[in-house]
Amino acid sequence: MKNVKKPVFFIVAAFILAMAYLTIFGVHTYYGDVETVWIRGVEDIRWGIDIRGGVDVIFTSPEDFSANRNQMDSARAIIETRMVARNITDYEIYVDYSTERIIVRFPWQAGDVSFDPEQAIRELGETALLTFREGDPWDERGYQVISEPEDLPLVISGSDVESAAPQYFDGKYQVALELKPSGREAFSDATGRLAGTGVPISIWMDDYCFSAPRVNSHIGDGRAVIEGSFTAEEAISLATRINGGALPFKLEIDSFNTISPTLGMSSRDAMGLAGVIAFAVIVIIMVYLYRLLGVVAGFALLGQAVGALAVISGFFSGNQSFTLTIPGIAGIVLSIAMGVDANVITSERIKEELKMGKTLDGALQAGYKRAFAVIFDCNVTLLIISFILMGAFGTPDSLAAIILTPLFFMFGPSAAGAIYSFGFTLSVGAILNFIFGVTASRLMTYSISKFKPLRKISFYTRDKGTIGKRVERKGAV
Repeated sequence: MKNVKKPVFFIVAAFILAMAYLTIFGVHTYYGDVETVWIRGVEDIRWGIDIRGGVDVIFTSPEDFSANRNQMDSARAIIETRMVARNITDYEIYVDYSTERIIVRFPWQAGDVSFDPEQAIRELGETALLTFREGDPWDERGYQVISEPEDLPLVISGSDVESAAPQYFDGKYQVALELKPSGREAFSDATGRLAGTGVPISIWMDDYCFSAPRVNSHIGDGRAVIEGSFTAEEAISLATRINGGALPFKLEIDSFNTISPTLGMSSRDAMGLAGVIAFAVIVIIMVYLYRLLGVVAGFALLGQAVGALAVISGFFSGNQSFTLTIPGIAGIVLSIAMGVDANVITSERIKEELKMGKTLDGALQAGYKRAFAVIFDCNVTLLIISFILMGAFGTPDSLAAIILTPLFFMFGPSAAGAIYSFGFTLSVGAILNFIFGVTASRLMTYSISKFKPLRKISFYTRDKGTIGKRVERKGAV
């Protein structure tokens, strides 16, 4: 407590207010009719089908191909992976094994003026056969003159890639690759043979070559980087397509149509207004009951709310927005309610310490220490519940699903995007409660208590009587 200085309150409060402004309005610049998004605001959030509507598409297997049950389940799992990789959590997928059809529903993209649903559908159903081949298919003008990848020697295929991740290094966006043991030897031989010769290893997605990087050095550890003139979105998209894997068979589009929202944007706006009013009423009550502690609680709750919205929107333009649904909003509300409980518990503990006759500094230290155990238990419980929800209703290759496989291995695919969205926002809220409801509020309270005019006990509680006086117990010496 002694290390917390007076300006800390204003620094934390200014940070929360700045975050609130940026999270709500974002940062957009315009050059003519071209808009550049630097920081995503609330309007850049991808809203779920229940709020904004979306797309309904039916995939089928080719006429000359008969898919079995395992292949249909594999196709469904890959589509789910591609959905979550694009941060689309409000999706619905149904498999009709008898007719070999997969029904997919997903919401409109945020800022859907340029959203092409047909292109999004094609990306979900494409086989995405990734290959690495020796040679350059482009001429000096940059035109692809070799259209058949089989004309170039194969180095490795997409099944030899363990993972792909976008990264920003030295002012450029890149895609980092990690190879499986099955592809490391072949890749090592090729890079050792081509290093310094000027002959590239071209990278193909089906029959399109999107990059042909020169081999500068021998790569023997199975870690490589795809370089090129990528934007942040292109790097993310490329990594997503590589990680999405290849479908066991090519999906054909049987039909697709748009879905009307069950609630609509007007209902979303009404819920937003109701949330603002409820938040203001809660803060007023907290200030009335707990004085300065209520003011600190108001800033902490604001930080938790805008922090959740910032995570969902993606905040920085290089990230993608998660899908916010009605269950997702319920997760945010529930986590904020837990934040209110955390601040009430802490304030009541401090009041009890003051009633016992402790000094202001001693009461603040003891109050936060006593309250932390209860807050910790509540939020850890929330995290466990949200982790189980994401594991049970997320994609099979998600971290939560992999860890919980021993519990759910006997059940079939059960992905439900709306429940996954609820679990995700609940987990985000629990983590933010530790950051703002515990850490930030403690720093702000310790800081504000350093100001001499604000050290009066009446600024921290409305109760009177034994406050500030030692309570003598009968029989005590």
